[in-house]
Amino acid sequence: MEYTQAEILQTVRMTEMEHLDIRTVTLGLSLRDCATDSIERTAERVREKIERTAGRLVKTVNEIGDEVGIRIANKRISLTPVSQIVEGARGEGSLLTLARAIDEAAGRVGVDFVGGYSALVHKGWTKSGGEFLDSIPEALAKTERLCSSVNVATSRAGINMDAVQRVGRLIKEMAERTRERGGLACAKFVCFANAVEDNPFMAGAFHGTGEPEAVINVGVSGPGVVNHAVRHAPKDLPLHELAELIKKLSFKLSRAGELVGREAARRMGLPFGIIDLSLAPTPVPGDSVAEIIEAMGFERAGTHGTTAALALLTDAVKKGGAMASGSVGGMSGAFIPVSEDAAMIEAARVGALSLDKLEAWTSVCSVGIDMVAVPGSTSAETISAIIADEMAVGVMNHKTTAVRIIPVPGREVGETVEFGGLLGSAPIMPVNTFSSEAFIRRGGRIPAPIHSLRN
Repeated sequence: MEYTQAEILQTVRMTEMEHLDIRTVTLGLSLRDCATDSIERTAERVREKIERTAGRLVKTVNEIGDEVGIRIANKRISLTPVSQIVEGARGEGSLLTLARAIDEAAGRVGVDFVGGYSALVHKGWTKSGGEFLDSIPEALAKTERLCSSVNVATSRAGINMDAVQRVGRLIKEMAERTRERGGLACAKFVCFANAVEDNPFMAGAFHGTGEPEAVINVGVSGPGVVNHAVRHAPKDLPLHELAELIKKLSFKLSRAGELVGREAARRMGLPFGIIDLSLAPTPVPGDSVAEIIEAMGFERAGTHGTTAALALLTDAVKKGGAMASGSVGGMSGAFIPVSEDAAMIEAARVGALSLDKLEAWTSVCSVGIDMVAVPGSTSAETISAIIADEMAVGVMNHKTTAVRIIPVPGREVGETVEFGGLLGSAPIMPVNTFSSEAFIRRGGRIPAPIHSLRN
C-alpha cells in the first residue's frame, strides 16, 4: 500500500494530541557465527558484531522519527538465545564475561535494552544449559541493559515442571542479588510458554533460529490514542461500534509503525521483519491499557466484566492491524504490566486488581503476570506455582503467556517499590498464603494436551 500525505498528517496529529509513539524499533541479530570453543573469544566476536551491525541503529531511527514527526520511544536489540552459542565453550572466563560484553556493546551503540540472554528448556537442558540457567541471576544483577528469558513450556511439549521449579529459585536469587534496588534484576527476566522468535518487546525478546541474519522489527503500542478515542466516544455507544472504532485506530497505528520500520530497514540495508500490534502501557498518565478498560464503563480495572472488555480490545486491535499490514507478528495483543500502567497500579492499590484476575486476563491478551511485585517473603515454590498456572493457560490455549514477577526483599503487602523510568512503581500485591510446595516438588513434566496432536 502507498502512504498518502493525508494519512501521515492525520497520524502526526495523534502524536501531538494523544501521546502516540512507536514503542520500539528492535534490531534482531544472529550470533550463531560468533560461537567458538572459548568464552573469551566468543565474547569478543559478539561485542564486535553488535557494534558493527547496530552502530547506526539509534541515529537512523531518531532521524526517521524527526522527519515524520513520530517519537520512537525505544531502540533495542534482540539476540540469538545466548545459551545456544556457548555449548562447548571453555576457558578461564565465565558466562558473566559474555553477559558484560553484550551489555557494554549495547551501551556503546546507545540502545535502551538488549534481549536474548535466554534458554529454551521446555523439554530439558544439557549440562551446559544447566550452567547457563545458573548464570542468569548474576548476569542480570551485574549488567544494566541486558534482559533474559526462559521458555519452559509449549503446547506441543507440555510444561517442564523441573524447569518451572528451577526458575522459581532463580527468581528468588535475582531478587536477593539486587536487594538494594528492590529486586530490579527480576524486572529484566521473563518466563515463557510458547515464546515467539520475533517479539520486539523486552524483557522477553530474542532472535529465533528461524530468523534472518539481521532484521528490523517494530512494536507499535499506542494505548494513549485508543484511550483518548474511547473516552471521547458516546457513553452509550454499543460495544460492536466501540470495537469498530478501536479497529480503525489500530489500522492507522499499524500503518505508521510499518512506515517507520520499513524506512529504518531500508536505510540500514536490512530486511524488514514484523510489526507487533501489542498495546503496551507506560507510567505516563493516559498511556494506559487499564484506563481504556475503565473508559468502556468500569469503576476500576479488575472488576467483574473486565475480562470481556479486554477480549474486545485485543481482538479489535488485531483486526485493524491485520488489515493494515501483511507483516504482523510478535505477540500482537495487549500487555498488562502492573508497574508500568498508572491505572493498574491504582487498581492494585485499592484491591480491585488481583493476581487471580491478572491470570484470567491472560486468556485473552498477551503475557500475563507481568511486572507484579509480591512480598519478599514469598517462597520459591509459590513463585513456581504462579508460573505453572500461567504456563497452563498458554499451553491449553495455544498462545504465548509469560510471568515477570518480583519478590521484593524486605517489603510486604501495602508497601510500594520504585523502579524508575519505563519500569515505573508497583504496589506489593498479596499472594495466596496456602502452600503449593508438595505439588511443585514433584517435578517431572505436565504432558501436552490431547489437542496438540494435530497432524
